[in-house]
Amino acid sequence: MFSKTPPIEPIKPAYRIRILTDEQLEKFKTNTFEILEKTGVHCPSERSLKIYAEHGSDVDFEKQIVKLSPDVILEALSHAPRYYTMGGRTEAFDLDLSKGETYEATDGTGTKTIDYETGELRSSIKEDVAKSARIADYLSSISFYWPMVSAQDHPKTPSLHELDASFNNTLKHVQTPTVVEEITTRYAVEMAKVVAGSEETMRKRPPLSLLICTIAPLAQDGESMDAALVAAEAGIPVGFMAMPNTGSTGPATIEGTISEGDAEMVSAMVLMQMAFPGAPIYYSFMPGMTHPRTGAYISHDAIIYAAGVELAHMWGVPTLAGTFGGGASKPSWESTMGGGVASLLCALCGAETGSGMGLLEGSTLLYPEGLVLDAELYHSVRANAGGLDISAEKMALDVIQTVGQRGHYLSQKHTRKYLRKIGYSEIVYTPDMDGKYRNPIEVAREKTDWILKNHQPEPLSEYQQNELTRIIAVAEKELSQEK
Repeated sequence: MFSKTPPIEPIKPAYRIRILTDEQLEKFKTNTFEILEKTGVHCPSERSLKIYAEHGSDVDFEKQIVKLSPDVILEALSHAPRYYTMGGRTEAFDLDLSKGETYEATDGTGTKTIDYETGELRSSIKEDVAKSARIADYLSSISFYWPMVSAQDHPKTPSLHELDASFNNTLKHVQTPTVVEEITTRYAVEMAKVVAGSEETMRKRPPLSLLICTIAPLAQDGESMDAALVAAEAGIPVGFMAMPNTGSTGPATIEGTISEGDAEMVSAMVLMQMAFPGAPIYYSFMPGMTHPRTGAYISHDAIIYAAGVELAHMWGVPTLAGTFGGGASKPSWESTMGGGVASLLCALCGAETGSGMGLLEGSTLLYPEGLVLDAELYHSVRANAGGLDISAEKMALDVIQTVGQRGHYLSQKHTRKYLRKIGYSEIVYTPDMDGKYRNPIEVAREKTDWILKNHQPEPLSEYQQNELTRIIAVAEKELSQEK
């Protein structure tokens, strides 16, 4: 038996804000032109270097350095689609990026988890990916799913096992940051085709997208670029994430860090459009900062992630914004608040998608109740972004007149109708027997346990399940022979 997956509830901003002025955007664009034309990027992929060279780039094959002129950049990016659809397993969970809504995803892929049953800290396994997918499938705040932790019990092909666990446990779009080799990407594309049902459907409504990280400063990973080209050729959306650290792998200023990261992502997006014009791509700027005393990684203020949204749109592509996430070691209502600020800012700047819900300790640790806590804050962000309704029914002037001075509204039909619709967190505001509010952590854990006990999304067909298993077995055999 399976239970119905609730519909998603994306953020629908009623108003917009700007972080960067037109002058600032133009300056950042000029910076990227200068960096890529004078300094260039390192790309140790022979296939990529040949594509760059064939399309007018200045390529030093010996040093593996690529330099791009502004004309070459603009010509390539002119083919990039501004919008496209990220397909769900069913059309009800398709994400149309042209709607002006913000779709949020989980975080991924952590390496540790607090065991769902014993509460003990351990390394993550495939079953944890499956369980967190089921929880994400049930939560209306989650529009698409990142495998939240790594399948370390399958060391040969962990990324493919993560996809298997994801596709089998959610109807929502799956986005992976761990399919980063050419060989595994070929098999991931085959898995996506099985889930979609046909190559035509996969291209129209791809149920999978890839995320590839650049290497700061100013470099690409050769194998990852080869993987990206495989995905782009198949019509699978490919995004590029720059993660320079201010003060170490990036300049010691936010503005310099932005310029460096932007150049890295633009160089990668240009390659995709050179090779396969019109391939769906996206831009994801998630920098960090180096603590000046300890050298540890710390997060930036939310404004820099919102600025990344506007830079993506300047280049004419959608974005995956940096939202939620944090460095706390244990879940708490307070520890999620910073993510709420970033989520709200990015949504108001027009982010099509965002990720980062559900992990702690710098996106490495999964607490079972962490995703439910973040989901509650997400709905607060939705309410704040949704604006106000000035219809007569909502203004309630007739009710105000009826109640008059020193009256009470509890007796009014209007109150009985609308009080039930007022949004509030049942996780935070659940009363106990004494009329006090219970600990949100306990309530979130109970909800998590309830979901795992009661929610089982519609499964893939037996044929699809068997095909995914077969594809992974073939992949593992090929990888074993290579070694």
